[in-house]
Amino acid sequence: MGFRKRLLTAMAAVVVLAACGSSNTPSSGGTSTVSLKIMVGGLNKQIYLPNMLAQRLGYFKDQHLDVTLIDEGSGQASEEEVVAGNVDAGSGAYVHPMVLNTQGKKIETICQFGIAPGEAEVVDASLTNVHSAKDLQGKNLGVTDLGSGTHVLTQAILGSAGVDPTSAKYVAVGAGDTFIAAIQQKKIAAGMTTFPTISRLVNSGKGKILVSLLSPADTRTALGGDYPFIGVFAKNDWVNSNKEVAQRLVNAYVKTLKYMHSHTADEIASQMPTDYFAGDKASYVADLTSQLGIFGNDCKMPAGGPETVQKIQQQFVSSYKGKSANLSETYTNDFAAKAS
Repeated sequence: MGFRKRLLTAMAAVVVLAACGSSNTPSSGGTSTVSLKIMVGGLNKQIYLPNMLAQRLGYFKDQHLDVTLIDEGSGQASEEEVVAGNVDAGSGAYVHPMVLNTQGKKIETICQFGIAPGEAEVVDASLTNVHSAKDLQGKNLGVTDLGSGTHVLTQAILGSAGVDPTSAKYVAVGAGDTFIAAIQQKKIAAGMTTFPTISRLVNSGKGKILVSLLSPADTRTALGGDYPFIGVFAKNDWVNSNKEVAQRLVNAYVKTLKYMHSHTADEIASQMPTDYFAGDKASYVADLTSQLGIFGNDCKMPAGGPETVQKIQQQFVSSYKGKSANLSETYTNDFAAKAS
């Protein structure tokens, strides 16, 4: 399915879409309620959990924000729609603002809630000749979409293992059912994915974790440093013109992160839509328990994180070699520092 068709499908699933940043409704407290559209690269993926959790807890409303969350299969499309001005903000990998910056397209992360990828390279359990990332040379490898954060991460684990990333063939397989089907149908030997897809494959015996980026420690081991992943980004021009609204948005996310670090995984899961559990809440809670460490508590970019991401891009992503982003334009901690 092409990007535009996928986008239209995602849009059609939203009952009410507010005009992009243009609706201001006075509230009883004197603060105008602002309508925002945020495109998320997979609402049911645990790495994106703060988006829906903030909505379900009413933290956006507390900040006088009427937020519509638009579900989309990969952060790649989220950043494209932010650049096009079709949505106010997107939730996806930090690498997207970096890559776009080298193209003269400026978007910046205003809340970095994922301080590690929370992803893993999962291999077909029936393969007996794949024991490490080195064995992925020449294989078909699944990513959510070409150019997505998982595509970059896959190239990074290959390159870090001494394998030429261009030796593999990358196949866009999405996540969830489509990823699992690609493994079962032998369309891919392995792929980069997240919970709950990981646990569905591992628990069924159809897949096993080959390389873990599921915690900050695992990520440092595999990639040589901290790798900030999922956050919330918007066009620099929009942020500069809507600082008060951007501050309210970050306030809501910081409050959500603090909730996550003061409640159990079971309590957090109980706030989420039940269809996110894929029929197995116990596994969802177990996965989330192991995942809580990938979430920061203040929306701030980890020190040294942008430099690590850029170094990996320059070393292992052929389309980025010879390029360098102005990192100061790709993220800001200003709103996180002032968040209440």
